[in-house]
Amino acid sequence: MKEEVQAALNKVRPSLQADGGDVELVEIDGGVVKVRLTGACGGCPMSQMTLKNGIERVLKEEVPAVESVESVE
Repeated sequence: MKEEVQAALNKVRPSLQADGGDVELVEIDGGVVKVRLTGACGGCPMSQMTLKNGIERVLKEEVPAVESVESVE
C-alpha cells in the first residue's frame, strides 16, 4: 500500500510545488495516512482545505484502502 500512496502523492505534488510547498509521507497506520506539509504549505492557512479537498480526495480515489489523511508536524 505504501507504494500506491506514494504514487498518488506524486500526482498531487506538482500542484503543491507550484505554490512553493510539498508533501511528505510520514507513515501509514491502518487506513490512516499521515503526511507532513512542507515549504509554503506548512504555514498556509488553507493547508487543511488542501489536505482534505486535494490530497485526501486523490488518495481515496487512487488507493481505496485509505480511510483518511492527517497532517503531522
